[in-house]
Parts: sequence; structure tokens; C-alpha cells
Amino acid sequence: MTERPVIHGRYQLLELIGRGGMGEVWSARDEALDRRVAVKCLKPLGSGREESFLRVLRQRFRREARVAAGLQHRGITVVHDFGEDDGLLYLVMELLVGRNLSQVLNEGGGAPLPVEDVTDIAAQTAAALAYTHEQGVVHRDLKPANVMRLTDGTVKICDFGIARLAHDIGFSTKLTGFGMAMGTPHYMSPEQIAGQPVDHRGDLYSLGCVLYELATGAPPFDLGDPWAILIGHRDHLPVPPSSHRPEIPEPLDRLILALLAKRPEDRPADAAVLVRELDAGPVTPAGGNGGGSGVDGEGPLPEWTRGMRAGSRASGSWSLRLPPPDRTSGLTGPWTGPVTSTLPGPRPAPEYLAVLAGRHRAALALGRLDRWPEAYEAHRALAAERERALGAAHPDTLASQYQLAHALRRLGRWAEALAAHRPVAATGAPEALDARFEMGICLGRLGHPDQALALYQELIAVCAGRFGDRHPRTLRARHGRGISLGRLGRWAEALAEARQVWSLRARVLGPDDRDTLVSRREIAIALGWLGRWAEALTEYRQVRRAREKVLGAAHPDTATSRNDEAYCLERLGRPQEAALLYRRAADGWDNGWESGWDSGAGPGG
Repeated sequence: MTERPVIHGRYQLLELIGRGGMGEVWSARDEALDRRVAVKCLKPLGSGREESFLRVLRQRFRREARVAAGLQHRGITVVHDFGEDDGLLYLVMELLVGRNLSQVLNEGGGAPLPVEDVTDIAAQTAAALAYTHEQGVVHRDLKPANVMRLTDGTVKICDFGIARLAHDIGFSTKLTGFGMAMGTPHYMSPEQIAGQPVDHRGDLYSLGCVLYELATGAPPFDLGDPWAILIGHRDHLPVPPSSHRPEIPEPLDRLILALLAKRPEDRPADAAVLVRELDAGPVTPAGGNGGGSGVDGEGPLPEWTRGMRAGSRASGSWSLRLPPPDRTSGLTGPWTGPVTSTLPGPRPAPEYLAVLAGRHRAALALGRLDRWPEAYEAHRALAAERERALGAAHPDTLASQYQLAHALRRLGRWAEALAAHRPVAATGAPEALDARFEMGICLGRLGHPDQALALYQELIAVCAGRFGDRHPRTLRARHGRGISLGRLGRWAEALAEARQVWSLRARVLGPDDRDTLVSRREIAIALGWLGRWAEALTEYRQVRRAREKVLGAAHPDTATSRNDEAYCLERLGRPQEAALLYRRAADGWDNGWESGWDSGAGPGG
């Protein structure tokens, strides 16, 4: 494609970072928000197609892009924006720092990954698939190149919706030049090869192929030419991974083979089953120390360790306790500087720090699965361990302190969360600003809107000075100020603030962005408190329609909007219409911070 320095007058392309059959991926600068993003530029539509075909293609592109943008999970690449620019379809995504699994394998010379890494990647990928499948979204082209491992160990799946779009463009409506259906032969399920309908179990088969390659260094049917590979998937049983690599533990061997069952009904029922199986206990190499034993003979491991994986282990033996002095010689880098530890004596060994980092990732994974009681216990124990080993002021200790406070907030333990956030907020740690935001939430929930308002005023000044008046963090602080004004009964001021934030968010993020719609809902709530119910109904209805279009009818935020609109109709004396919407919202709604004001649908709501 011809190089385009700027897409849609907003995204300045900087560097080509990937190219495939569907187009190119560039690193870019979002000039509106002054941030780095990734822009996937799909092949130009061109002029050789019928306009009716192009019109349908644009509609399907918008549909798939909205589906991808509606996926909100740590394990899914965030889609910020999408559109068309002079015949070029584009997606704007978060810019990921890391390598895809294909690059990881290639850089290792085709050698398999450590078993601990395979199980960690399996658990994170399965959790992301469990979420997307629950939303009714199937990937259809899961392969190593579509799975990123970031520098902090987080695993993210990319390109949701792209495989379906490829089908619409015509890559898979006919056989390709090789006579194959669209897809990557090494990772295609038997039903996909046969041209049969593909559901979430097709993704599970592809995941089995990916894990097989990570565990052994080669895909399950590495047979040279495409047809032989496809026939292998269709007709032949895979050789157990442990036959290639005897140290692969039996549970992992069994799990991969279950994913590679020929018939979809013989595979695990869904990805959530995989998450539970991987979570049932550590999967360690054959002959290693399994997950049932205690540390140093102190009895069984505590509950929070369930599902943890061993970190990368250096040669020799070491303890999970503070390392002896002779393990600290030769340390370089930041661990030799003054911020290494606030404690006297020898500094921790790298192996010990790797264990703590692994425990941190495991605790984050529990939060991703909404297992907040366990996540809190994990972060609490880790924060205490890091403080003992590294000191209270160490960045790792502060990161754990922030996460345990965040878990307390998610559990609704507002007073404890507020107290736990204070020491982080008072530092220069990267988490300090987020800790101050969360303190504002806690203060509001605890009935101190005056204190919350003062805190948000300070945050607005800090964020505007550091990021600019239109930055999402600045607007988030103004969002908090509006909530606090409403809680103080200053609804006219709250309405004015909500309208200004909505206008800025619509201009910067787009009218249908989730945060923009939150601000529009705030306008409706303020109007309701001011008794202007007819105007409030108009706003509620617009939010509900936009959420149905962008997020889908089943999304919790959409259910919230149906409930809002129904309450408003009730106040306007239209109970029959309200009853209909209440029934549609009966599957529940999200009444949390990110869905609005944390105060229900309106006065008395």
C-alpha cells in the first residue's frame, strides 16, 4: 500500500512494524491525545469492486470493529478507534511492548519454552478466550503470531474480528492459490478444514496447536506441504507432546491432547474449564516438586498459592526465604543503587525476585478472573513479603500495596481500601496517581463528598499540568469532581461539569466511546435530580441506543441504560413502557463507578 503519513487527519504513521495478507501494522502517534498507538491498515478497498459489495464490506467492518472494541479484558488487545480514510479501512489499537509467540519461538531457534512459561501462557490465554466466548465472540485464527507476550509477562490475544472480516473480503469465500480455505494450516481445526461451522471449540483446538508448539518446538502436524498438514489435522492422532519431550508433566500432556480432539464435542466444553483445570494446582516438569507440598517443611501451601506457576529457575538450589549473603555477589543494574532496598544487609538474589514477580502475576490473574477475595489475600501476603525483603519504599512493595488496596476497593471494603491507598498516594511511585483517584472513590462511598471534591480539584490541576486539559486522566478527575458536586447536592454545577466533560470526551474520544457515554449518562442523572425528567429521558434514551449499537444488547452497561430509561419513564407517569424496559433489564446491570455516577438511575434510584 502507498505510505500515508497521517490517517484521518489524526494518526501520524511512524514506523512499519508488521505486514500480512490483510494489510500492515504501523506504530503511530495519536495527535489528538498525544500518545503512541498501533494502527492496522487493511488493504485499500479500491475501485474495482461493485459499490454494493463495498457498502456491505464497510458495514461488516464496522460491526467487527465494534465487537472488538467492546471486548474489555486484560488478555485482549484494546481497540481505541476505527474508520475509513479514502478507501482504507483502519483499526487503532493499544501499542503493545513485547513479542508475539512466533517471534519468541524464532528467537529461541525453535527450542521449546520452559514448561512453566507454557502453563502460564496457557492459563492467561484460556482466561481471555473464556471471556470472549462468554460474549459470543470467536477468534477463528488463533496462532502464535496473534498472541503477544508483553515485557511484564502479560499475554494478550490480537486481531479479534479480522478472520471473519477476511472471509467477508473474499479471502476465504473461495479456495486460495494453494486450494486451501482461509486460515493458517498448522492451527486449523478439522471442522474448519472441512468447511463446517466453527464455534468456540475451534478456538480451543487452535489453542491446543499453539501450546503443542510452545511445549515441543514444533506444531502437532509439521508435515511440510499444506495439504499434508490439513490431512494430518483431519485424519491423524497427534503424537503426545511428552513423546518429544519427556519432562512435560502428565497434566499438561493430557490437557493439550484433549484440546486436539478431532470432534468438537470431545474437547473441553469451554475455555473456562481450562482455566479451572490449570488453576487446580501447579503444573511442574516431571520429577519436580509438585504443588501439594509446603515450603521448607512448613505444611501445605496456603489457599492464595492455588494456580501459581513456578518462575524461571536459575541453576542451583535456592530458597523462597531471604537469600544468603553469598547469593548476592555480582549483582548489577538498579539492584546496586540506593533505591534497591531500604534495608541494610545483602540485597535479594535475582532468583528470589523472580519468584516474587511470579507471585505478583499470579495475584493479578486472580483479579482478572474476578476472584477478588483470593486476589486480595495474594497481594496482602506478597506486599508483606516484599516489605520485609525490600523495604516499604521499594517500587515493588508499593506496587503490591496498591494492588491490595485496589482489591479491597473491588470488595467494597472502602475504609480499608482508603487506608491502604494512602501510603502509595504519598509517594512518587507510578501507581501514586491511580491511588489518589481510588481514594476519591472511597471517600465518596464513605460519605465524605467534600473531601473527595477537594482531592479531585487537586488531581485536575496535577493532570492538566502534566498531561493537558483534554487528556483522559484530566477528564477522569473532572468526572470525579462532577460526582462529588452531585453528592453535595450542587446539581446545577454538576450538570454544567458533566456537559463540559461530555463535550470534550466526544471531541477527543468520539461520541460513542464508553467514557463519552458515561458522561452523557451523568447529564441525564443531573437533569433528573433537578426534576427535568423529559430532558433526562432524551439523554438516557440516546445513551441506551448507543450502547446497544456499540456494546450489544446483552452488555451490562446496556442493561444499566435500560434500567435508567425505565426509571425515568416511571417518573414521567408512563408505567407500562417502564415495565417493559425493566423486564429487558432483569438480567442485571452494572451500578459501579465506570458505568456512571455510582448513585443509581436518579433520585431515589
